[in-house]
Amino acid sequence: MKKLFLYIFMGLLWCNVGFAECIEGDCTNGKGTYIFPNGVKYVGEFKDNIYHGKGILSFSSGAKYVGEFKENEYHGQGTYTFPEGENYIGEWKYGREHGQGTYTWANGDKYVGGWKDGKKNGQGTFTFVGGENDGDKYVGEWKNGKYHGQGTYTYANGTVKKGIWKKNKLVIP
Repeated sequence: MKKLFLYIFMGLLWCNVGFAECIEGDCTNGKGTYIFPNGVKYVGEFKDNIYHGKGILSFSSGAKYVGEFKENEYHGQGTYTFPEGENYIGEWKYGREHGQGTYTWANGDKYVGGWKDGKKNGQGTFTFVGGENDGDKYVGEWKNGKYHGQGTYTYANGTVKKGIWKKNKLVIP
């Protein structure tokens, strides 16, 4: 039974990439255009048959990444735009937000600052636009996507909470 599953899986995998093709240029070591049967399109630089260098990866959903690649991963400077209107502009490391960058949500909320492994980390500013927190702002340290360390939260009404934060809670004012 396990072998049957493996054969079916390998067959499906072959079908999925078996019909993908380089439609223009040099998709081995150069610049080219590669199309997948699911509507994904890559236009850019290749090294040893993989995305490596500058390129554009477009998805059938409307999402798009424009920037640098390393070994088929987003790596270096790049912009990822989501079909819902969100985007991230900044540094990437092996497919995740890592370094300095700006993430803007569809409702206008914005984070500008450090990232590590896809999460807000280090110094950063989060500005709320819309919803119950409209006009609020947090400026300070982050860890694993949460307020963590020295920071200041300013409410739209002018109230300020300043001090040491731990996992989104003010622990030492």
